[in-house]
Amino acid sequence: VQLQASGGGLVQAGGSLRLSCAASGRSSNPYAMAWFRQAPGKEREFVAAIRGNGGGMTYYANSVKGRFTISRDNAKNTVYLQMNSLKPEDTAVYHCAATTSLVIAGLLSTASPYNYWGQGTQVTVSS
Repeated sequence: VQLQASGGGLVQAGGSLRLSCAASGRSSNPYAMAWFRQAPGKEREFVAAIRGNGGGMTYYANSVKGRFTISRDNAKNTVYLQMNSLKPEDTAVYHCAATTSLVIAGLLSTASPYNYWGQGTQVTVSS
């Protein structure tokens, strides 16, 4: 599976951005897809995840809940991250990830189950 992320950029605080991550290749309809982010000097952290079936259950980090929305278009093999009410602390490189394995819900917010990672896209929020 190859993952291609896009949509990052520079935005003022309070603004919005939408990130996209297109999956291609064999098994291009992964079991779950997610977004992680890494700010300079900080550890990579979970942002949001979505299952591909079972109703497309979604999971969010507390820091983005209510502001970010993850969605998935299975026909296009693409996952989106709509980011609203952006804050300067959202500034980071955002990476999409995918797993083709069954993963219990409690592990979807960790990096270890994801066996495919896309290149990052920079999101910068100015104050």
